[in-house]
Amino acid sequence: MPMKLDSYLGVHTAALKLRSQRTEVLAANMANADTPNYRARDIDFKAALAQAGSPGAGVHLATTRSGHISNSPVNGVPAAELKYRTPLAPSLDGNTVDTQLEQAAFAENTVRYQATLQFLSSKFRGLMTAITGQ
Repeated sequence: MPMKLDSYLGVHTAALKLRSQRTEVLAANMANADTPNYRARDIDFKAALAQAGSPGAGVHLATTRSGHISNSPVNGVPAAELKYRTPLAPSLDGNTVDTQLEQAAFAENTVRYQATLQFLSSKFRGLMTAITGQ
């Protein structure tokens, strides 16, 4: 009986890609901590993963004229999936990056990325065990 590898791996492949993209977005936030008027962004992970799980669901932004807002990717993430962070304390220069919050989010994302890698690794080990019989 043939088995699709995507269905065997489940949501973990999409989660790994989203975690990687979130790492890039958080790194960009930390890199721009001193940039005036920079607005910190983050990925709505739950919504993005739900959209990745069911590609037909959700509303997609379509641009039909040059004056429309584009959905061009920012750090590999479609702009529709990026959300602006609400600052805890306003800054005089308009920058909304809270370095400590970004570092905590980066550390949490790293741990979750490693956990996703562990899940995928165990899935591949199980598959190899089934193939080789050892």
